Amino acid sequence: MTFPTVLSIIFPALMAFAACSDLFTMRISNVLVAAVAVGFLVIALVVGLSPTAIGMHLAAGALVLAVTFGMFAMGWIGGGDAKLAAAISLWMGFELLLPYLLYASVFGGALTLLLLVGRRYALPGPLLKAGWLVRLHHPKTGVPYGIALALAAMLVYPQTFAFERLIANPTLQQTLLDGLRTF
Repeated sequence: MTFPTVLSIIFPALMAFAACSDLFTMRISNVLVAAVAVGFLVIALVVGLSPTAIGMHLAAGALVLAVTFGMFAMGWIGGGDAKLAAAISLWMGFELLLPYLLYASVFGGALTLLLLVGRRYALPGPLLKAGWLVRLHHPKTGVPYGIALALAAMLVYPQTFAFERLIANPTLQQTLLDGLRTF
């Protein structure tokens, strides 16, 4: 596996971890959110994103953080969801922010409906042994919205600067490999 390929799977791996973490624990750790944010900065520098472009991506993340923190303050989403959405928005920038947020809304709505309907029925006996599933099934438990955020991010990720430059740019791949050989 080439170095650019390894770099290109950082974001998907973090998204998978975020979704699983929220599903099984109803928590998204600050360390994970920080890894998503720092990962953006590292990849942006590695692929040569311009300072202006980096600034615009940071502005997109700040805007989403402001909006989602308001949503958190109103009790609509969890704090981890707010921070994760903002960190993901760094990767999306303003160019992909709308599709990302639309997908996240659709997936979040579908997940919410699925949970609302599923919670009307008793869990089958064997599933009662899975503590995370019992917790998720409880009517007072919130919605693990990190799943929707991560799924939407993965759907839009192939259109991001990171994916396009790491996977679709053989010149950059060769430059990175040459740099590693001299290191």
